[in-house]
Amino acid sequence: MNLFATVLTYPAPSANYRGESEQNRTIIQKITDGRFEYPVISPEAMRNALREILAGYGLPCNRSRLHDEEQLAVRFTEYPNPDKYIDDFFLGYMVAAKPEERKKILEELKKGKRQETFRFKRDSILRMNLAKGLEPYRHDSLFTQSPKRVDKLWGKDEDSALLHRETVQTAYQYPLALNLNECGNRTFTRNTGHREEEVNGLRFLLRAIGELNGVAGNHARSYYEMAPASIVIRLSESLVAGYNTYGFTRDGDFPEVTDGILRGDYPGNEFYIGGKIVKDMADNKQNSLQENRVTLDRNVQRLIATVTVQILGEENAL
Repeated sequence: MNLFATVLTYPAPSANYRGESEQNRTIIQKITDGRFEYPVISPEAMRNALREILAGYGLPCNRSRLHDEEQLAVRFTEYPNPDKYIDDFFLGYMVAAKPEERKKILEELKKGKRQETFRFKRDSILRMNLAKGLEPYRHDSLFTQSPKRVDKLWGKDEDSALLHRETVQTAYQYPLALNLNECGNRTFTRNTGHREEEVNGLRFLLRAIGELNGVAGNHARSYYEMAPASIVIRLSESLVAGYNTYGFTRDGDFPEVTDGILRGDYPGNEFYIGGKIVKDMADNKQNSLQENRVTLDRNVQRLIATVTVQILGEENAL
């Protein structure tokens, strides 16, 4: 069984993901689609946010970000262990080691009797692609003033600077996929602060997707939610989604799926549709989709909970 989903965020001004900088101009990363450039956010940024959310739930994560270094930096608690850490299990890893380093690592793991099960790399079970803006970048920019420092506690005395950053008003959409057979019923030890409990990892991964936030590189001062305003989910034995996974229109509809179900292109019982797309949908269309056994819900988090129960059973209801 496979899970395919496309998430659409709410629209908001976005200046909080920065690529290269040119002097005082901070650049939004973009890709070209047809004649226009569209802002994008990397799956790596979203995966890092998912890791931090899972850690916030009290689940064991091996990798953590160090925020007080001169460059992007991370720390691993120990060598990757997907049996113990939820991020190693769902998000994968690679230990880039030379032959002599590999030998040393295996010798160290032998002491803990882990060398027979240890792997130097593991593919990610969760697959994600770029988050792409619904609206193209139209060369909008904002200017802010950096004040002159008159103290000399550190660094040099600098003049006031004019900061120039690109910005765009848009929602983002991004697809994700999970091979549910690879997830199994893997449990992890969750520390709630008061007690420890064994919980199903997939249950909390799906919850984290429904609450995704803190993604962008500049989120220390900017706020842009990457949680779903709308979501289209398909649970299927098919190895492919079978439709354009970037299918949300500027109006927030997903006509290839919704109209396709009504025309018999897709089995309606495999689809779960939730959020603003349902709120904005005409009553007669909702009725027609439900007659085709599509699950509709105005609340995204409640829909994800329904999908979780469908996959894992009532005992794993959120």
